[in-house]
Amino acid sequence: MTITQLKYVLSVAEYQNFTVAAENSFVTQPTLSMQIQKLEDELDVQIFNRSKKPIELTEIGVKIVEQAKVIVDESNRILDIVHQQKGFIGGEFKIGIIPTIMPTLLPMFLNNFTNKYPKVKLVIEELTTEEIVRKLTDGHIDAAIAATPLENEAIKEKPLYYEPFVGLIPRNHRLFNQKIITPDELEMEDILLLEDGHCFKDSIINLCRNHKIDNKKKFQLESGSFDTLIKLSKEGLGMTLLPYLHTLDLNENDKEHLREFATPPPAREVSLIYHKSQLKMQLVEALKTTIDGVVRGAISFSDVKIISPLQK
Repeated sequence: MTITQLKYVLSVAEYQNFTVAAENSFVTQPTLSMQIQKLEDELDVQIFNRSKKPIELTEIGVKIVEQAKVIVDESNRILDIVHQQKGFIGGEFKIGIIPTIMPTLLPMFLNNFTNKYPKVKLVIEELTTEEIVRKLTDGHIDAAIAATPLENEAIKEKPLYYEPFVGLIPRNHRLFNQKIITPDELEMEDILLLEDGHCFKDSIINLCRNHKIDNKKKFQLESGSFDTLIKLSKEGLGMTLLPYLHTLDLNENDKEHLREFATPPPAREVSLIYHKSQLKMQLVEALKTTIDGVVRGAISFSDVKIISPLQK
């Protein structure tokens, strides 16, 4: 029995297909099949029911896969221990970032991080929170940046910053002439929202959860882009709410439409998250330190009211 054989078993268990598993393991399909067959012969059991489409684990196969995950994780931990002992910060590090954070935060820290840690290869994906949790659980990414809390016992959270919400209000809107706005003045029918799947949308709905919905509105729109919401708002089709960092690059004309909330402003908690079994903690800490350094100057708000996407 080898670690490589166990990795092949885990790959087939995940993809339920020998060909796809081989592609993702960077070996030929015959090689992968042969190694799994050797393992089954050695153990004198059948791990996979190959007659099923897609391929399924047998009853004993389920138990073998559970133990294989532990063994593979522990084998990876040996290398991690060596790296930490040597103070080495390098290798591949896969991170996911939610869409409402990626465009503003990534340009702020990426250049600093790559210059400071040239031996690290960052592999970055834009993912929804749901995709992030799944990929962290499956071990396909090492860490992620998302709005928290997630209330998931398997996921560890290290808060990075608290980002206030800011209103973007068109001239024809009832709140345009106010210098400061409050959550009590918000109404769902006034607000242009991101589409389903964005936790920022969930936060806004929670912020407005006590307001009734007027079914007389002439249209309903949910967009996947803040830029689209900004353009529609400028056309007088409704107000929208933006995360603070997204307002920094607006032109001066657009900034005339921004309205801050009364203190404490509603805000979201943004955290660096990772699975509780994460091995590359030296890389997690390096990433957190880098982001802390660049965001601290951009966001100086200390008195905020956190609006979680999980609040009910």
